[in-house]
Amino acid sequence: MSGACRGLSSLPVKILAEASLLSPCPWFVSARSKFTKARIPKELFAERSKEHEKYGGDPDQPHKLHLVTRVKSVMRRPYWEKEIVKHLGLEKAHTPVIHKNTPAVNSQLKFVKHLVRIQPLRTPYGLPAEQDMGDAYINSRGELIVRRLLQPVEPKAIAS
Repeated sequence: MSGACRGLSSLPVKILAEASLLSPCPWFVSARSKFTKARIPKELFAERSKEHEKYGGDPDQPHKLHLVTRVKSVMRRPYWEKEIVKHLGLEKAHTPVIHKNTPAVNSQLKFVKHLVRIQPLRTPYGLPAEQDMGDAYINSRGELIVRRLLQPVEPKAIAS
């Protein structure tokens, strides 16, 4: 700091004596005073659990599956983001992929969150059985729909 105030040595002694009462450099403001908690808006410190209603989720019962869709290109992105996108199976844009809601997957999604859209996979009619997997599809609202085909009823003999 003394090097920064070197140019003040040419000022008269009386002005320097008055300025030295406040600080060695009167125009010097520390960077620490600019970034205090008081200058950060209170909204950033509010709880985020209120946002669950906006996304249709429950904070006590998190969803089990993510519906992940890549919405931005990986061109001109770092190599680690390209590798994560490839590992998650998101090479093709706007094609949804289903992943489990586990800490391992969530830590990978954290690195590419600016490239993808993450939605909870909703199952309004329950999870499909093994034989119904071929008839299941995902609609545009992120719901897993099972298109169950009607089975013909076996004719029974009517006793008269």
